[in-house]
Amino acid sequence: MNSNRNPGRFAGLLYVLISIPGIFALIYVPGKLIVHGNATATASNIAAHETLFRLGIAANLISQILFMWVALALYDLLKGVNRRQAALMLTLIVVPAPIVLLNELNAIAALILVRGADFLSIFEKPQRDSLAMLFLNLHSYGFDITAIFWGLWLFPLGLLVYRSGFIPRLLGVLLMLNSFTFPVNSFTSLLLPQYENIVSRWMKPLSFAELLFMFWLLIMGAKPKPLPGPASPAVTG
Repeated sequence: MNSNRNPGRFAGLLYVLISIPGIFALIYVPGKLIVHGNATATASNIAAHETLFRLGIAANLISQILFMWVALALYDLLKGVNRRQAALMLTLIVVPAPIVLLNELNAIAALILVRGADFLSIFEKPQRDSLAMLFLNLHSYGFDITAIFWGLWLFPLGLLVYRSGFIPRLLGVLLMLNSFTFPVNSFTSLLLPQYENIVSRWMKPLSFAELLFMFWLLIMGAKPKPLPGPASPAVTG
């Protein structure tokens, strides 16, 4: 695929490919291993499927690092619309990356506790299981913090798409609406956890815009309009 011919399709391909390990780490692995409210069952699942848990950690690290290439591809695609807004979008993508990378230390701590290393022999197994669940909860809250930025960057992206003239404006509107879902869900989880499931269901219909945008780029592509060149100096006689 020639990225110069259709940079939008190239960005969409990167977007889809790099999202796969992220979905694996954020959705598949926790869904298989973590039993909310049950530290013993969760610890048993992790111990029985240690390789899967480790793959989840690795996939999260890889997806966050490689997403920088998606950010750069989108910046190159949209910088001609408004360079300042494109720079803001890029900044809001880059900021949460170190948070996610450091947050994986919580998952590693949970794994160490579940494995029961020799230096942890002073703790009984139920205590280690409870501590492992504590670190997994911290891991989850770390993503709540990160998700605020995952939402914020979608707003300048949506605005750039709306103003671009070479991507449907509807996608821009949907992306800007999608930008509110992550912060709303995050602050609900942090401030009003008893309403987390209800608010998440309300926000869910808006959360598919990023997916639509990703596949639009992959299938339809997008090519920025050429920037106007400098005006020729007037010829005086």
